Amino acid sequence: MLSRYVVPQDDTNTMFIELRHVSETEGVTPAWWADRTIMVPGGQLPADSYEAGQRQPGDYEAQVSQRPIAIHGLEHIGATDRGVMMFRNQTRRGIRAVQAGRDPAGLCRDAGMVIPTYCNDTVTRMAPDGDPATDRRLMRETGRRLAESYLKAPPLLTSTAIG
Repeated sequence: MLSRYVVPQDDTNTMFIELRHVSETEGVTPAWWADRTIMVPGGQLPADSYEAGQRQPGDYEAQVSQRPIAIHGLEHIGATDRGVMMFRNQTRRGIRAVQAGRDPAGLCRDAGMVIPTYCNDTVTRMAPDGDPATDRRLMRETGRRLAESYLKAPPLLTSTAIG
């Protein structure tokens, strides 16, 4: 698991702070986690070739292919970008709230409180059912089961995480 903090430095530069959480109980540290020299900025593994990066781009390819300041009108938004659009809308609502003298939604003024985000990078492969309605139901059920298991044992909600 990885905790990543992305801190804007100015309008066009960002600092990445990454903390990797390796399970001591499993006794395994993947070689690519241990060897930072094979990673590209942002903690990503590089594509096997330029062509592979173009055919199956990952986060890194998407990040480095953008302009210093993104022009949203040039984007080709797909169904998988729904979360990005939801986040942008939430951010805009928060900006408007602050401009109007209100607190943005979700603001926590308790300095000692740990805010659980419950995010992770779990990818589960499922064979398509063939029926779109059944596929959606199966994805929701699987997502719910993963979320429930994650909520039962969330990482970093201990006194050492607050420290």
